[in-house]
Amino acid sequence: MMRCAILDDYQGVALSLADWSAVEARSYRERFASIGELAEAIGDCEIVVAMRERTPFPAELFERLPALRLLITSGMRNASIDLKAAAAHGVTVCGTGSSATPPAELTWALILGLARGLLPETAAMRSDGPWQQTVGLDLNGAVLGLLGVGKIGSQVACVGRAFGMDVVGWSPNLTAERAEAAGVRLAPSKEALLREADVVSLHLVVGEGTRGLLGAAELALMRPTAYLVNTSRSALVDQDALVEALRAGTIAGAGLDVFDEEPLPPGHPFRTLPTVLATPHLGYVTLGNYRTYFGEAVADIDAFLAGAPVRVLAGPKELP
Repeated sequence: MMRCAILDDYQGVALSLADWSAVEARSYRERFASIGELAEAIGDCEIVVAMRERTPFPAELFERLPALRLLITSGMRNASIDLKAAAAHGVTVCGTGSSATPPAELTWALILGLARGLLPETAAMRSDGPWQQTVGLDLNGAVLGLLGVGKIGSQVACVGRAFGMDVVGWSPNLTAERAEAAGVRLAPSKEALLREADVVSLHLVVGEGTRGLLGAAELALMRPTAYLVNTSRSALVDQDALVEALRAGTIAGAGLDVFDEEPLPPGHPFRTLPTVLATPHLGYVTLGNYRTYFGEAVADIDAFLAGAPVRVLAGPKELP
């Protein structure tokens, strides 16, 4: 029976959400401090299941895992896995399904929390502090600016319209036809969207044209009463510039679910700034998504063991 390591099972639920009886499965709830420590722990495993991008798989790691034959990632995209290195080391990489609904829902939790001052108000309630401190933002009639109107952005737009918001969108590849289909007004430029929006929400993948999309100059275009929400990828925003904008009060606040380093180090400004509403990368963390991830991971294993892998992202056959 092959050995299978399930990484970064923070909540300790992986083994209960699928039938792992075809393999000798073991779950790791804590992150490993180094590649060496990780390789030592799972070096005997032929199969590894990775949760999203919590643990990177660079070429160096594949070199230290000679027993590895199958690597499964939740979702069908994982930028932290070196797919060429996997193929070069004879490792098949497979993915799973993933729903766009959970991150869209969390986006709205952050928007609503910022708009109605839930962070200071709930803290005051718990500490017997002042009764009412903030004046909320009316979403009805406000402008929701979406940087990215794909699967997730379209769902966010739908809710924005239900609240009576004026939804405007922009991305490097967004056309007027696609914007209209999503019920979104196309902004003439990124800069125009930033100047106009009361809430700016990011829903883009990181690539050559989007990395560092928002820097100090772009954040300076936002209104001092506007909020920035990022449930997509931290690399879309210059993190130091965002900290400075929040400290200076050039924007009203930020709702953040993604960070350059995860878990976020103790004492980091995003843990302590009073205008930041932060969650520990919970965008995809729902029971339904986890059942899909682990259920389809088991299906990937069964297919691999039967000699017919499914949902293949990379594999030895891709080598020239």
